[in-house]
Amino acid sequence: MLVQDAQEPQGVDEWVACLTYKSTATATPRARDIDALAGRARARNRSLDVTGMLLFEDGCFLQTLEGPPQAVAQLWSSIQRDERHDHIEVLSEHMAASRLFSDWDLLLEGRFGDLPDQRARAANTPPAVAEHVARLVELALNADDLALGTVMADLAEQGWTSDAILSLLIEPAARALGDAWLDDQCSELDLTIGLSMLQLAGHAVRYIPSAQSIRNSRYRVLLATAPGEKHMLGTTLLADQFLAGGWQVDMAFPESEEALTNQMNAQHPDAVDIGLSDAMPRQHALEQLRSTIEHSRLILAEHPTVVSVGGRLFAEAAATALSVGADHARKGLAGTSVRLAELVRQNRKG
Repeated sequence: MLVQDAQEPQGVDEWVACLTYKSTATATPRARDIDALAGRARARNRSLDVTGMLLFEDGCFLQTLEGPPQAVAQLWSSIQRDERHDHIEVLSEHMAASRLFSDWDLLLEGRFGDLPDQRARAANTPPAVAEHVARLVELALNADDLALGTVMADLAEQGWTSDAILSLLIEPAARALGDAWLDDQCSELDLTIGLSMLQLAGHAVRYIPSAQSIRNSRYRVLLATAPGEKHMLGTTLLADQFLAGGWQVDMAFPESEEALTNQMNAQHPDAVDIGLSDAMPRQHALEQLRSTIEHSRLILAEHPTVVSVGGRLFAEAAATALSVGADHARKGLAGTSVRLAELVRQNRKG
């Protein structure tokens, strides 16, 4: 469950104190208890110019606070006295030049015992679509590429567009695989194989007409995974979109930030998309991603480049493009080439 109720914090360009801790709930809260807690925290955080994130899962809290040092210290003192949790452990405490959660008074994400599992199927997802997603997950985990290909062909015959298949089926299936791994329902090897199967299925829809198209753009894009990111589903499927749109496409799966910036420096793309995992929520990767983008800007200072970011983290609104210094955060794969083409045009006019 995600809750957004944010205002742009004041003093976002100033150095802020950042504190992350974990703790154990003394009693299992219900969803409405967490919602009430979050509502009070938002009002308090807004008044103190504090932003951050609160995660509740399996009886444990994980929270990040960022803001003026005195305000964070005041909140921390209150949190330590709160009897609703114990076994409090500070994981990180430092100063930073900018905020990771600049658009959030409080980002709340959680799983609660009194709510059904909604991760593989959003509450507003039509049952027929949810059944397709469940079927794709089953076939992917069984590494049944032939059956997946048959499903893709059947969907195309029924009139599904490639954009619809990507956004409504393949991306949700990838997130469901990530949740299965988090719940110990599959191994890391199963997850890797499953994502590879979805990648093949995604490539199979490249010839299905898309709702959006742009031809002969003459733009160059570098599609890259974030340094060290092992899941490349979204990055590889994006290549089909951009090639179909007439872009010159380069790809990179760098192990380090230096490797990525070196490739940018050599190719000077008009746009670059840096992807995190489409299966796993990579909150811990935000700070490194922001550093990578900052260094990329320095490398490309004489060749203005549109920087896009993507992955499950952004699809679920767990962060914004602003928080990592990007120009665009894609909610999904569909239509990305069209949106980046427009941003490149704006860049050239500027």
